[in-house]
Amino acid sequence: MRAILDLVLLVLNLYTWVIIASAVLSWLLAFNVVNYNNPVVRSIWSTIQALTEPLLRPIRNRLPSMGAIDISPIVLLLAIFFLERVIAYYLYPAAMNL
Repeated sequence: MRAILDLVLLVLNLYTWVIIASAVLSWLLAFNVVNYNNPVVRSIWSTIQALTEPLLRPIRNRLPSMGAIDISPIVLLLAIFFLERVIAYYLYPAAMNL
C-alpha cells in the first residue's frame, strides 16, 4: 500500500511541475519571448496542453470571468497540495500500520 501511495505522490509532484511549466510557457508565448511557429515550441505546448487542459477546463468553467487573468492553475495547484497533505498525514501513516 505504501508503494502505491508513494507512486501517487510522485505523480502529483510531477503534475505540479507540468502545471508550472504550462503557466510559464503561456507567459512566454503571450509576451512573444518564444514563437509558436517554431515546431519544437508548438510540440511542447501541445503536449503540455494535452496534459493540463482536462483538469483546468472544468475549473475555468466554474470560476467567474476575471478578464485576462487565469487563476485556474492556482486553484488546481492548491487542490493538488491539499491532496498531497491528506495522503501524507492521514493515508500514509494508516498504511504503515497494515
